[in-house]
Amino acid sequence: MQAAEKLEKASRVALYVRVSTEEQAEHGYSIEAQLDILRQHCKSNNKEIVAEYVDPGVSGKEMTKRAKLQKLLRDAELGRFDEVMVWKFNRMSRKMYDLMKIVSHLDKHKVSFRSCSENFDTATPMGRFSLHMMGAVGEFERNTIVDNVKLGMKQRARMGFRNGGACLGYCSVEDSGGTGKKRKTRLVVVPEEAVIIKKIFDLYAAGKGFRAIATQLNREGAKTKKGNFFAPDSVREILKNPIYAGTVRYNRYEGWSETRRRGKNDKPILTEGRHEAIISREQWEQVQEMFAKRSKASPRVHDSENLLTGLIRCPECGTPMVISRSHYRLKDGSKVALRYYSCGQFKGKGSTVCHANSVRADYAEAYVLERIPLVLHQPKLLTAIVKAVNQKRRGSGDALLGERAAIEENLAQIETKKRRILEVYEMEGLDREALAIRLDTLAAEARNLCTRRAEIDSEMEEDTGQEVTVATVRQFLEQFNRVLQAASPEQKKTLLHLVIREITIHADKTIDQIVLHFDPDSEAGKDPLANAKANGSLLHFGANRKRGPKWRIAI
Repeated sequence: MQAAEKLEKASRVALYVRVSTEEQAEHGYSIEAQLDILRQHCKSNNKEIVAEYVDPGVSGKEMTKRAKLQKLLRDAELGRFDEVMVWKFNRMSRKMYDLMKIVSHLDKHKVSFRSCSENFDTATPMGRFSLHMMGAVGEFERNTIVDNVKLGMKQRARMGFRNGGACLGYCSVEDSGGTGKKRKTRLVVVPEEAVIIKKIFDLYAAGKGFRAIATQLNREGAKTKKGNFFAPDSVREILKNPIYAGTVRYNRYEGWSETRRRGKNDKPILTEGRHEAIISREQWEQVQEMFAKRSKASPRVHDSENLLTGLIRCPECGTPMVISRSHYRLKDGSKVALRYYSCGQFKGKGSTVCHANSVRADYAEAYVLERIPLVLHQPKLLTAIVKAVNQKRRGSGDALLGERAAIEENLAQIETKKRRILEVYEMEGLDREALAIRLDTLAAEARNLCTRRAEIDSEMEEDTGQEVTVATVRQFLEQFNRVLQAASPEQKKTLLHLVIREITIHADKTIDQIVLHFDPDSEAGKDPLANAKANGSLLHFGANRKRGPKWRIAI
């Protein structure tokens, strides 16, 4: 009897499939092709498929960015299947470390890992040995390919060709000397964009700063390469880019996907480019000298005092507001500085994008710090809050199911579009570059939809259906208020940013509502602040200016 039960349990299989856009286009490793092979294999071996996890159009490099893989690992912990099957082991991961980490996690929860085409099973010692060997070979092959690609790109840079995406002022065109799949491209000046580049360098050389230049460009209707408004950072990057002086720069950052800006290379490749310069070498050197003189950053002034930076939302555009200061001279001759929270878009991009909509900082901070403990002394308000939370929670399930159904429909439409595009490509009726661009766009749409679907699944799984009690809400607020009162300015700011999601204001520059992260499923006796996560419920504190304080709930 026990042997029969074990056999039945072992037949529960979860399928995992993944494909990147390039693989699907070049090798035909489509989602449906993998699923068909796996389904047929399970049918032939009398195995029951209990779940299918699909990560379309994503790289196998980073496991944390694959929503369905993360869902599979969570379901393994819950014992929903006894075996995970893939078409090839590199569908799970192309990195040896990640692959071993996944298999170890599955082993911990008594789940075996099987590759259909490579015919090994981690439930056996030989299977685990084969996995280690093939994983090491797979990572070696991947690293070899990566090194070869990097070597080719470095050589291309040394020859004066630019690697990378589009930049303002230039467009990339196919070089007449290139043939076959490895067609070479070169940069060609776009006259209307070159005018913007010249203006940026001229304005900076004349003494204007990044913010002033961005404001002027936005006022004149200029746009970035992606069609966005200019920001101070985008102006700065243009002024620091030697491409406009005729120099190609490559390998500025190393290991960008892992280290980001921390991986800055002190010795990037700098070579004379084969493209036309937009500004003169003399002006480039002049601007860089001005950079060096201005690079001594002034110290930040009492940053910890600005408790609500980034929490208050602009009533006009919804952008987080940042601190600004105005200085006044009193009748006795002394100077006084007043702090305001102003629209971040306005400060960075000027009045063309938004307006200041400034709120007095001392008023906003006092309002927030007073309103949180106030609710503790209003038993009727606590009861009303709890009632509203429970009503919202009961209705949230249907909304999530409806949203999930819409996502599934959109994903099906995207897959249909992909199949049609590939059919046209196979008939040689579509340019390879156009194919890649279109598939990339569809893959990005699918990734966003899959991410949201995974979030919905997690929300539905974590919703226990238990109603919130008055004691839970009171405990949360009491703990928060007690810690807040004893905190230093730096700690107070950190605490507010941990618990408050956003603060909205009225058009007349008074507080509208405060939105707290609040987890109604926190257990009694635990620190409620530890449960203040972004995926919890939202507790809204608002103020009705005619009737006094008023609180509202949204889940």
